[in-house]
Amino acid sequence: MSDVFQIDPRGLRLPPSRSDGADPEKLQRQIARHGDSIGEMPEIWVYRCTDDELVIYNGVTRATRAAKLMPGQTVPVRVIGRLSVRGASQPTVEERLP
Repeated sequence: MSDVFQIDPRGLRLPPSRSDGADPEKLQRQIARHGDSIGEMPEIWVYRCTDDELVIYNGVTRATRAAKLMPGQTVPVRVIGRLSVRGASQPTVEERLP
């Protein structure tokens, strides 16, 4: 299973390992280097949960940068698999924006 589509990153769920959100230092480095450009941004990898929520596997900082600097802008997302858990219990990128 590998679907690619565009989505607003604010609604993506954070993984348990990053439930506090993006690392502030890494986020600042990405903002300094890329600003609000997403033209060459790699796809954000996500898992689809049983409740159809999307949990980030790779790309928390990229999703946060896009959500912070370009609210409402969509980013490329690749579904790399399914999780047999509900994702709604995890916070969203928007809920943890700095």
